[in-house]
Amino acid sequence: MSPKGTNRGKLPRKRPRTCVGCRNEEGKRELLRIVRTPEGDLRVDTGGKAPGRGAYLCKNLECLQAARKRDALSRALKVKVPREIYDELEELLSEKKGSESGEAVS
Repeated sequence: MSPKGTNRGKLPRKRPRTCVGCRNEEGKRELLRIVRTPEGDLRVDTGGKAPGRGAYLCKNLECLQAARKRDALSRALKVKVPREIYDELEELLSEKKGSESGEAVS
């Protein structure tokens, strides 16, 4: 019998996260995390470990538009998300889509 508190022979659990736009479950790395910091600021958490309340979005414009239409980010983060944040996220996702398809991003 192994001592209490050890994790011998066990793999860490990978919990799926739910996109607030389409409600599909994906792994953490496949989603974009938006975090409300303890100070109340909203930002994209590229590392996935920033302190604060987080919400996840698929990395596509359709999910962002669905979340915006339903005001899902505001509900998930428990704070009013300004229009400017949605605009910044839209720009970020457009850039990612452009760079993935081989287009030049200026």
